[in-house]
Amino acid sequence: MIRYTLSCISLLLFVCVAQAQQLPARLKKQGTATQLIVEEKPFLVLGGELGNSSASSIADIERIFPKLQRMGLNTVLVPAYWDLIEPTEGVYDFTLTSKVIQQARTNNLKVIFLWFGVWKNSMSCYAPLWFKENYKTYPRAHTRAGKPVEIASSFSDNVYKADSRAFSQWMKHIATIDKEEGTVIMIQIENEIGMLEDARDYSKEADVLFYAPVPQELLSYLQKNRATLHPQMLKKWESQGYKAKGSWEDVFGKDLYTDELFMAWSYAQYVEKLAQTARSIYNIPLFVNAAMNSRGRKPGEYPSAGPLAHLIDLWQCAAPHIDFLAPDIYDKGFSHWVAQYKLHNNPLFIPEVRIDDNNGVRAFYVLGEYDAIGLSPFSIEDGSDSPQAPLVQSYAKLNELMPLITKYQGKGVMNGLLFDMDNKERVLIHNDLKLTCRHYFTLPWDARATDGSQWSEGGGVVIRLAENEYLISGSGIVITFEQVGENKVEYTRVLGEDGFASVGSNVQQVETWKGNSRVGIGLVDEVNVSPDGTLVYKRRLNGDQNHQGRHVRIPIGQFSTLHVKLYKYK
Repeated sequence: MIRYTLSCISLLLFVCVAQAQQLPARLKKQGTATQLIVEEKPFLVLGGELGNSSASSIADIERIFPKLQRMGLNTVLVPAYWDLIEPTEGVYDFTLTSKVIQQARTNNLKVIFLWFGVWKNSMSCYAPLWFKENYKTYPRAHTRAGKPVEIASSFSDNVYKADSRAFSQWMKHIATIDKEEGTVIMIQIENEIGMLEDARDYSKEADVLFYAPVPQELLSYLQKNRATLHPQMLKKWESQGYKAKGSWEDVFGKDLYTDELFMAWSYAQYVEKLAQTARSIYNIPLFVNAAMNSRGRKPGEYPSAGPLAHLIDLWQCAAPHIDFLAPDIYDKGFSHWVAQYKLHNNPLFIPEVRIDDNNGVRAFYVLGEYDAIGLSPFSIEDGSDSPQAPLVQSYAKLNELMPLITKYQGKGVMNGLLFDMDNKERVLIHNDLKLTCRHYFTLPWDARATDGSQWSEGGGVVIRLAENEYLISGSGIVITFEQVGENKVEYTRVLGEDGFASVGSNVQQVETWKGNSRVGIGLVDEVNVSPDGTLVYKRRLNGDQNHQGRHVRIPIGQFSTLHVKLYKYK
């Protein structure tokens, strides 16, 4: 009896300890989606990234974090500065990291740390002064002309060792204070890596490797994955006849883009070593972010060789312990950029986007259309925490919707919508149903459709719950429903009284309905969503709000969720 009691107590203690220790965040596949799992549930990052200097003092951290909670964020992306962590070589100070984690817990936030190590926006601006001054030990990259630039060389083992020592000590500190609670859910390694002024480093060490044979590891990867290579990678390799050996110029040709491939291989190999270190200490998801190759710029004009979409094969081959490449979007053409990064081998996460009132509907769009892990406006502390601010409204609604969005991600029943003045309409076909989705300002009685004023973007999520049942959420959208082929009409020509179709005859066109059964809107209910995903009725909108059954709409400036049931009739 005593043995039995002791066994029960031991089992109870084991269960209590297991419950107290949160399993670390991880990634998991669901259909075609990759989901972030936090505290054993799918999690959408409704985030914001702090400005570069906003976590460099305890006072700023304590001032900012309560505001982030009021804004409705569930995650904050925070820089970790090498120069402040290791101001004296070999002496580490993790005060700011600890304060970030403490304030995140106090304000019910998760943290994604950004390691501002040897590179930040290409440059080595956050490396410690002792590192910068000792350029002979920690050399810089060089341009073709031989000019040293303020970018530490990825070909230097000393550079890597210094960066890696600090990174590993920092990761150990995070693991020590966070493994039981799991506040830190992802790590970004470095920031917007890339070579500037030229497409590659021309230091002596780099030149030796550039004219050496392309690593067999990469050539084998290209051969194995030829059918799924990025189109630009495939075209580059094809241009030289799919060579299986030779120097970088032999295999890929002689131009700036070959220089970029070579440089990407070096950067990715460097990051892979840091990623392996991180995995061995605290195994949570890892990613790298990219400054876009936009506005017609060439490698070196944009940060060459960073984790860009067209270089994904180089990065995935050389850095397999990195989970995904993420775009930082500041240019026009938001939809264009996000489409480049949701690939069969790369889930979409947006760690930086220009802070803007349109970010609210854009979050709906990427979560619904691309099964995104999340979105994060930059310099988030400069945004409004007013309950009426678009991002605050959006995040509140998306946080409520999280159980349903994560339930349907990757299953082919969900779409995202995004509209502006240049992209006003999208047609969705769901089996035998046709959904015509438009910007709210296209309603004919809305004066803003024609007064020339700038339109706010409209967007949302559409989930097909069942054959004739939808959940629609967002802002600034209008949706009509019809059965495919329901409006088919034949015209019969009726001649005049004289029986001839001569000039002056009374010829008429008579319509004859030849369509299928029609689709009607049975009900539109505004709803809330409970934490378990159950729909909670708020009000019925079957009158003026749906134009007497003609369409479903959510006005600009309002974020709401509608439950729609359709029916068919003849």
